Amino acid sequence: MREIEALWEDVRELTLGNTSRIERLTSPPSPLRFLRDFVSLNKPCIISNATLHWPALHLWRSDDYLTGSLSSSTVSVHLTPDGRADALALNPAEPPPSLCFASAETRRLPFPEALDLIHRSNAGDNFVAYAQQQNDCFRSEYSALGSDCDSHIQWASEALGCLPEAVNLWIGTHWSETSFHKDHYENLYAVVCGEKHFLLLPPTDVHRMYIGEYPAAQYLYSEETGEFKLELEEPKRWVPWCSVNPNPSQEDLDSEMEKFPLYFNGPKPFECTVKPGEVLFLPSMWFHHVRQSPDDRGLTIAVNYWYDMQYDMKYAYFNFLQSIQYQSLPDPSANETESEEIIKPVIGNDFR
Repeated sequence: MREIEALWEDVRELTLGNTSRIERLTSPPSPLRFLRDFVSLNKPCIISNATLHWPALHLWRSDDYLTGSLSSSTVSVHLTPDGRADALALNPAEPPPSLCFASAETRRLPFPEALDLIHRSNAGDNFVAYAQQQNDCFRSEYSALGSDCDSHIQWASEALGCLPEAVNLWIGTHWSETSFHKDHYENLYAVVCGEKHFLLLPPTDVHRMYIGEYPAAQYLYSEETGEFKLELEEPKRWVPWCSVNPNPSQEDLDSEMEKFPLYFNGPKPFECTVKPGEVLFLPSMWFHHVRQSPDDRGLTIAVNYWYDMQYDMKYAYFNFLQSIQYQSLPDPSANETESEEIIKPVIGNDFR
């Protein structure tokens, strides 16, 4: 549909500019400017020199400091075979290319043991460990580190008129990767150690994500065999999820481009790298894919602040746009024999 494809271009031209780069600010904005120029426009930006006053920027470079501060803390660590938690994987109950939505095995461990598992991801073990609990874990599991960074982003809290609903801590290695998804939060993402690499697409590009419904599954790791098993949840639960992998292997590139032409042939995603001391404002409902580069000890650490979004006209517009069937768009979660069907997006699901 040409009208939808024109919308992709119009959004870039009218709001974001004809560039694949995200606007950078050299210092934190005033609350008024942040609200006027970025939140109200649903426009991302990177704020440099935003967290230079945080003790975490130098204290968290030391594993000894982290393990000492959290010696009595129990934290959640997520295990996968490839670093891709909450992502699509081959369905264990169906022949390829049938897929499922795979969640990591979650273990509760003393922090020193959890950090050791994360480091072992770099040592060739056949698992990847990632601290990524996302349930306000910084203020619960990691509360002993609370004085090392701000409890909220002051200028953002004033602009948004509220405090963050959740503050999360992320500790991983270069193996950890987050597949394309969206959140219904205004997200302030602060990198402390290492670097984070984002691919971003505005909500208007929803059809380019080829959202399908996939059966939920869980990884189970055996210490005895050192192998993972993927089991479908019972009773069956379906998860709407983005089907596009933006970084396929060279041998899979042609087939992926054939399956997802709207993504690979459409406007390029916005790309940005967030470094220590910088904060990315990731507006609500923007699709984002995340990879990371570690520091010299092999870790990437970040803190993010989730503020509730306003469920206003943009949310209604998004749901309306998502409800429009894009002709010739196959259902990515269907079998190959069914792949000529038009996709029927699920409305109202807060998928992440």
